[in-house]
Amino acid sequence: MERLFLLAELAGRTVAIDSDQVESVVDIGEVTAVPRAAKSIRGLAALRSRVVTVVDTEAALGLNGCSLARRAVITRVDGHFYAMLVDVLEDVAPFELRPLASGVVLEGAWRNAARGMVERDGEPVLAIDLSVLVPNTDLLACQD
Repeated sequence: MERLFLLAELAGRTVAIDSDQVESVVDIGEVTAVPRAAKSIRGLAALRSRVVTVVDTEAALGLNGCSLARRAVITRVDGHFYAMLVDVLEDVAPFELRPLASGVVLEGAWRNAARGMVERDGEPVLAIDLSVLVPNTDLLACQD
């Protein structure tokens, strides 16, 4: 069964994000740093009369992070809004989610974020779960 997916580029890789996880896509303005936050938290930003937590998705994937990305996918996890930074927003299109092919090896946090794959023009595209890239809020609340 086909579902709508948002295609985006993240850390140099094209990914597919289920439209159920997408509240909106935005350009992020000023971001205010949050002291002692997890490395993957870029900070807070005001967006349409609400404050969102800005997540550096590259850092959440265990990569260097600190990309200059200003585009973001807004998602809601446990009732809170997060702006997930992406390098490029490409398109929205219907795809059938399929399991990852056997033998596909994903490194680090890519493995945890993977939900499967979709096929675009004969090429596989990794489908990811944005909620996996949101830092564990229980851990954030316990930091000294």
